[in-house]
Amino acid sequence: MADEPHLKIAIADYGHTRTLKSGEVRIRGVKPEFVQVAPIIGAFRRMVRDVEFDVCEMAPTTYMIARALGAPFMAIPVFVMRRFHHSGFVVRPEAGIKVPKDLEGKKVGVRAYSVTTGVWTRGIFVNEYGLDSSKVTWVVDDEEHVTALKLPPNVVHAPAGKSLAEMMSAGELQAGFTGNAGIGRAGSPTGGWKAVEQQNYPELIENPEKTEADWFKRTGIYPIHGLIVVRTEVLWKHPSVARALYDAFVAAKVPYMVKLKRGSGDSADDKKYHSLIPLVGDPLPYGMKPNLTSIQAMLTYGLQQNLIPKPMTLEEAFVDPEKV
Repeated sequence: MADEPHLKIAIADYGHTRTLKSGEVRIRGVKPEFVQVAPIIGAFRRMVRDVEFDVCEMAPTTYMIARALGAPFMAIPVFVMRRFHHSGFVVRPEAGIKVPKDLEGKKVGVRAYSVTTGVWTRGIFVNEYGLDSSKVTWVVDDEEHVTALKLPPNVVHAPAGKSLAEMMSAGELQAGFTGNAGIGRAGSPTGGWKAVEQQNYPELIENPEKTEADWFKRTGIYPIHGLIVVRTEVLWKHPSVARALYDAFVAAKVPYMVKLKRGSGDSADDKKYHSLIPLVGDPLPYGMKPNLTSIQAMLTYGLQQNLIPKPMTLEEAFVDPEKV
């Protein structure tokens, strides 16, 4: 139809988005133009800084910060990536760090203060283990996606030309995040995964999988690691788009869930989500109601860590497509 909006959409390639991006699943009343951005983190920055897309995947903490600062887009409750966050945080053996509370007074490496992994793990350390995050010096070596974010005074930048992996190896850091969130991230100027593996730093939380399962059973929090945002101008002009997008993502997930339950997927994500089914049920739940506890935890952690200036309501953060 002539009045169908043409929407530029940037989302990563996942098993649960494949039929959507291929066109097998249609977005009702929309002419989609899928823009390939790899790695997808590049789309996050382009959306936050230039509002380049009409619909875009985004890290949830990046979104929360941007939205609190008045960004012209809003999230719908479609969460395309999930994972727990008790693992991936390592310490130097001689640093005397046995529990998260021991991080106070120490220097800890993280790629950026607002990186989603860091926000979730700090939130767990604060709310479950009594850490005072303001007493930790968080050392970063990358820029924040939202450049307008004012960092707390206990966040400092690594010296120019020095990687977090190097600083950890030299004892200038006593702990840090591994993987893309910190000292083991790919593309680090020097060091990276190889340096971290060679050092064999111990995880701070022992038996993290059991701890994560116990925590989930007790709290109901299943950390969000990727969501979908839509330009507010599109939502104003075409209110039906929110529901159309939501329905399309739900439909695209159906064949993937069949595959997962059969255990036939062989990618790292397939194996991860299949393994989580006995614990969480649906490993990729969409909608406000099944995600309410996790959304509220994310917003609480953001406030506690000075990423947003005041409490954010659900209505300020999300469009509920089932109520449009």
